[in-house]
Amino acid sequence: MQIQGITVVVTGGGRGIGRELAKSFAAKGGNVALLDLNQADLDETAKQCSALGVTARGYLCNVTKEADVVATMDAVVRDFGRLDVLVNNAGIVKDGLLIKVKDGQVVGKMGLEQWQPVIDINLTGVFLCGREAAERMVKSGKGGVIINISSVSRHGNPGQTNYTATKAGVAAMAEVWAKELARYGIRTGSIAPGYTATDILSAMRPEMIEKLTSTVPLRRLGTTGEIAHAALFIVENDFFTGRCVDVDGGMRI
Repeated sequence: MQIQGITVVVTGGGRGIGRELAKSFAAKGGNVALLDLNQADLDETAKQCSALGVTARGYLCNVTKEADVVATMDAVVRDFGRLDVLVNNAGIVKDGLLIKVKDGQVVGKMGLEQWQPVIDINLTGVFLCGREAAERMVKSGKGGVIINISSVSRHGNPGQTNYTATKAGVAAMAEVWAKELARYGIRTGSIAPGYTATDILSAMRPEMIEKLTSTVPLRRLGTTGEIAHAALFIVENDFFTGRCVDVDGGMRI
């Protein structure tokens, strides 16, 4: 798929990896529709993308709410006239051990207040956005591409029962969708970043970053641009579908 002139929807497009994804598509001539819950972040990303000579619009959307997702996808098609690519990037973390044990006694456990929001945003949100984007791609008759942002944590990272479940789930969904949607000209895939230099990680103390990167063969954090480069590859390579691209510096969990 050629990126020039297409419409790319990026969830969680207000900042971090989402902003870099949007800018990377915009730099290649793709128009971008940004979904997020923070208007100021949306406005800034849209401004940076528009400066690259494309159309960029922000949409306040709660990806966990079916009505929100349906209305927003309808608005994107109405405003842009087409929907070619969806990048399911929105996600959160609420880490914690399954149970905490001290001196042989259970002193804590992961609560539903940690579990449910992560499931709702990282998994249900991806399902809803993927479903609605696929419907509009089928209706257009032009096909499209759906990319889910997974994580190296999908292999099972201690302290991330909730997050691991969702990131394994979105990679699996991309495999299922590849088989279901190929007949309609829709390709799918997922990207599994390792430790990436987003605002949160970049703000950590140098000794903490050094500890993190000690488990990475390349001995550094990834960049948001390197994650975005993988998304461009998936969209531009018409023989790619149903697979997960690991961008993790060789890290294994």
